[in-house]
Amino acid sequence: MTSTAPAPPGSGTWMATEIREQPAALRRTVDTLLPQVPEVAALAARTRQVLFVARGSSDAAAHYGRYLCEVGAGRLATPASPSVATLYRRRLDLSGVLAVALSQSGRTAEIVETLVWARDCGARTVAVTNDAGSPLAAAAELVLVTAAGPERALPATKTYTTQLAALVVLALGLGADPALGSALRTVPAAVEAALDTAAAATELAERLSDVDGLVVSGRGFASSTAWELSLKIRETCAIDASGLSYADLLHGPIAVVGARTPALLVAAADGPVLPGVLGLADRLRAAGAPVYGIGGGPALAAACTAALPGPDLPEALAPLALVVPGQLTAEALSRRLGLDPDTPGGLTKVTQTDGGAG
Repeated sequence: MTSTAPAPPGSGTWMATEIREQPAALRRTVDTLLPQVPEVAALAARTRQVLFVARGSSDAAAHYGRYLCEVGAGRLATPASPSVATLYRRRLDLSGVLAVALSQSGRTAEIVETLVWARDCGARTVAVTNDAGSPLAAAAELVLVTAAGPERALPATKTYTTQLAALVVLALGLGADPALGSALRTVPAAVEAALDTAAAATELAERLSDVDGLVVSGRGFASSTAWELSLKIRETCAIDASGLSYADLLHGPIAVVGARTPALLVAAADGPVLPGVLGLADRLRAAGAPVYGIGGGPALAAACTAALPGPDLPEALAPLALVVPGQLTAEALSRRLGLDPDTPGGLTKVTQTDGGAG
């Protein structure tokens, strides 16, 4: 459905407005969902593995959730292929599986159908959605309802970051270090600080306004941010942006990076993947390619052509704020290219497929 809401006051866009609403949306979501950790723990008590069901920005969020489950909670987590359920209609033994479906609207039929299929195959079920009255919420045993509020721009911003917060709550219920919950309460302030990168994001948008393509890369927890930002740039700017783990990038696709197809690298300020990101930046710059960065601390900034600062958060939580400078860049770049970031061509808030392409 196309947004019919009136334009926001002034000369801004709804996308920019909703990017700025993220600190408040995250505070509401954290306050609402942290008390549900015991419910998650009770539901997941007899499960061993997590199965994520998602598409689009929700799929990028699910990728983050997989790292939270595996690195944070020690639970194997995998992505579902919805077509197994919706097209091939193959029944699987999902006993011992916790199926987690993500959809900001809760109204994508394929996601709802796949969660119902998982339940019928023996899985316990959780929904992460921004609509408590949605079909997805009705299909799940437990619902983690984000408190993002209505999202008027078609590209997901605050519904994405609040999904990430919900997945931290999920991980806590699965046995992640309880200190992660205390640290989660510091995220809204970190996102507030990330909004101060708006002027630098506009400058980065100017640098990206005459490119043939873009490669967005990270690894580990931040690989979800790379995927989501590549999607935002494709959606809002109609630029061919690829989101890749830097490990995958090194296996051939690095050949596309060059003077007309720069790289945008994203990373937390610390963690085991940072040295690899720094090595990639050095390699690409030595080959003559422009390299831009988000996060990664002073070391990544020094290795890049230009960089936007990232959050002062532990690696496991950095993606909740790391995405914000990229959102600001995508919104500014879309406007610079003469496009409307609120209503990208071909995009609807609720995307229906033919039953799955997974």
